[in-house]
Amino acid sequence: MKTLRGLGVSAGVAVGPAHVIFPGHIKVTRTRIPPEEIEEEIRRLRQAMETTARNIRRAQERIPENMGEVRAIFEAQRFLVEDPSLVAEASEIIRQGFNAEWALLKVLRRYQKIFSELPDAYFRERFRDLEGLVEMIIGALRGEKPLGGPERAIIVARDLSPADTINLRPENTLAFVTEAGSRTSHTAIVARSLGIPAVVAAKGALEEISPGDLLAVDGTTGEIFVDPDPETIREFEQRERRFRKLQSRLHQVADLPAVTRDGRRVVLRANLDLPEEIPYAREYGAEGVGLFRTEYLYVAREDLPPEELLFETYRQVVEAVAPHPVTIRTLDLGGDKFASVLNLPREINPALGLRAIRLCLREEALFRTQLRAILRASAYGKVKIMFPMISGVTEFLRARNLVEEIKQELAQEGHPFDPEIPVGAMIEVPSAVAMADLLAKEADFFSIGTNDLIQYTLAIDRGNQEVSELYEPLHPAVLRFIWTTVEAAHRAGIPVAMCGEMAGELLYIPVLVGLDLDELSMPPQSIPEVKLFIRELSYRQCRQVVEKLLRLTCQDEVREALAEVFGPQLQRFSKSLWFE
Repeated sequence: MKTLRGLGVSAGVAVGPAHVIFPGHIKVTRTRIPPEEIEEEIRRLRQAMETTARNIRRAQERIPENMGEVRAIFEAQRFLVEDPSLVAEASEIIRQGFNAEWALLKVLRRYQKIFSELPDAYFRERFRDLEGLVEMIIGALRGEKPLGGPERAIIVARDLSPADTINLRPENTLAFVTEAGSRTSHTAIVARSLGIPAVVAAKGALEEISPGDLLAVDGTTGEIFVDPDPETIREFEQRERRFRKLQSRLHQVADLPAVTRDGRRVVLRANLDLPEEIPYAREYGAEGVGLFRTEYLYVAREDLPPEELLFETYRQVVEAVAPHPVTIRTLDLGGDKFASVLNLPREINPALGLRAIRLCLREEALFRTQLRAILRASAYGKVKIMFPMISGVTEFLRARNLVEEIKQELAQEGHPFDPEIPVGAMIEVPSAVAMADLLAKEADFFSIGTNDLIQYTLAIDRGNQEVSELYEPLHPAVLRFIWTTVEAAHRAGIPVAMCGEMAGELLYIPVLVGLDLDELSMPPQSIPEVKLFIRELSYRQCRQVVEKLLRLTCQDEVREALAEVFGPQLQRFSKSLWFE
């Protein structure tokens, strides 16, 4: 028996044979096309794209309506394959005398540079989806038929794109194991939406696993056993029974409030990347949307999205979430994404450059279009506007004043909107913390984005493996910054939310409760477990522990103090979830 370990991204366990998908690198030969055959080559390209679009539509038809995330992935694929700009770019290369396969590969490489420079990991992962789409089109050009899925097997691959999963039937897929991937990869999204156990970042999986090998996979712990012994198989059968009971219990508490034993109420909301995730958020008991990311509407476009497209998208989200609120974060991309459209220079370090609110204030027309769409959508339910990467009062007031100007425009044009729409600031950079007392007098709410706040506070690029171990949410400086922000907000009478990864991790929940956070926003699937844990905590005890933590000098001391008080309780809680 061999043991592998990766990152568990979709809970559940499975035992079954391995179906190995070996890496399918795109191999294309550059061929010169005679001038008289160019139009026929373009026709061949269009025909292949139409075939690919039909295959994607067939796959969509097999996906249940409530599987919003998965349907959205294939919808994005269909949007790309039907986007005139893709065929136009490839056709331009064909007209230079090259074959269609080579033209597609050239277009793909251009997009690879754009996607690799995006600051958000979720959107960097989307390049793999585009790569998979090009694989599908090239396969159609070559007349290749899509392969059928295996019967009741665990899929093992380097990575999975929509091209790989288009013919896999959920009822026959026991689990996913991939060597690449992250929590935001296509594999993780598909697996969580379909309730299929998944482990990604499992190094050496393709070397250690052969087709037909018996596997035992735990999508919670990230464990993979190759050719498990009888005792391990029996243990996994027990894990599977316990997991079913756990899922049943978590769904039963979805509609209960998150209230500590001594009455402290914490509002739990969902982080969403796509509108199609809303049914998923409702299923897990989200009290609205604490972070709706809007960047997907801008990615992989040759132009800027029009106001009507933005408005219709936001309106659908707001109506679907009502009567709960939706907090819409304005555009949080770097200027590098729009370099060609807005004639901006390339930047060496986009993460510290012209991005988020800085870009929006520089390119006011871009910002106005989005703000108009958000304000118009506010007529259809509860909406909040949230500005990312705010560094001080002047920046916030410039953005807020623009909102007021646009309100006057819309009123004159006869468009309805919420005149009292809350406008808030994301606290993500140290300067915003230093100015929190003054910012709180101007903002209607704060939302702490811990992912960037930790990175900028500790001067760490968490994507750099050389220093990623220094990325520490429990660093005393981070805790002090959170407390400073909360204190300033509450003195000014405004609420504070948190929408970073910290908010969905059980280990940090006692600290966040003790730090007096009013709202926590997290991936939908984390909500039931966090809610149950909060209901077992004592707010008074959490406050006492936090007061001690704020006096400590290093993260090791913080972790030790936290483990001493809440370690046994967290262990009992986890055990009760799995064994009761």
